[in-house]
Amino acid sequence: MVRLRRSDATGKGYTRKRAGKGWTYLDADGNRVTDKALRARMEHLGIPPAWTDVWIAPYENGHVQATGMDSAGRRQYIYHPTWREQKDRIKFDRALQLAESLPAARRQVTIHLRQDGYTRERALAAGFRMLDTGSLRVGSERYTESNGSHGLSTLLCSHVTVHEDTVHLEFPAKSGQEWSSDIRDRDLVQVVRGLQDRGPNARLLAYEDGDAWHPLGAADINEYVRERTGGEFTAKDFRTLHGTVAAAISLAKHGPEETKAKRQRALAQAYRDAAEVLSNTPTIAKNSYVDPRLVDEYAHGRTIDPHRLASGETELRNLLFR
Repeated sequence: MVRLRRSDATGKGYTRKRAGKGWTYLDADGNRVTDKALRARMEHLGIPPAWTDVWIAPYENGHVQATGMDSAGRRQYIYHPTWREQKDRIKFDRALQLAESLPAARRQVTIHLRQDGYTRERALAAGFRMLDTGSLRVGSERYTESNGSHGLSTLLCSHVTVHEDTVHLEFPAKSGQEWSSDIRDRDLVQVVRGLQDRGPNARLLAYEDGDAWHPLGAADINEYVRERTGGEFTAKDFRTLHGTVAAAISLAKHGPEETKAKRQRALAQAYRDAAEVLSNTPTIAKNSYVDPRLVDEYAHGRTIDPHRLASGETELRNLLFR
């Protein structure tokens, strides 16, 4: 494995400027880069053409290989593949650790959901349940204000409808996608139905204190997640876990395949199933939310127990932590 060194994007590095249909790369002194191998490394990074204020690491083993500002004015990063592998391993291990803590956390959340009134604990429990069963992004005020997109913490009452034992969600989500999903949960229905009485433009997740209502933010929800699970987990860990579980269930239903072509078709379906749960594209599900160890196990003919799909989280841990 490559030994990485930490990059400093405020220090010396390479930049680029447009030259016809391509790019000219410059060193820290403004001299044009002519070394073919060095230019090839920079081209191979695949820096988006729309990025401005581009900085490129002066060494090929830097943990950050390039940074730049995207068209929305956000600083973006291109990481060394080894750095991504290390971070991804930590991310997927954390998701499996979350799975271990969920049974006890869910029992406590159910107790809070069944409280009387509209307490802070009850509203937070509703948020937890929606993360846990709906795989929502937690959202932020910044994204809502700048893009008009919503997540759990910024949902309005108008984004939710209740029918019998089902909560239906429909709202503009990240990247311009329209989110539409159903959560079947009687305890959640009881809370949401009461919260909706405050009117369509009210923030859904809020609690009553005296004569005032106070909305919950992303930080409140993540703090409650940590309190209930006893770990440094966040809303995003739920999505990582649910994406991998959805793919694992899909592969178990399909069963092992002997040929590479058939395995590839089964994996493509697994990525589609994960994407449906997450309201993402199959490519994003594959690259960010499905544990690559699951794919490796499937390549060797192993899946979770197809007769225990209702215990998908436990079966996933058993498969990957053998």
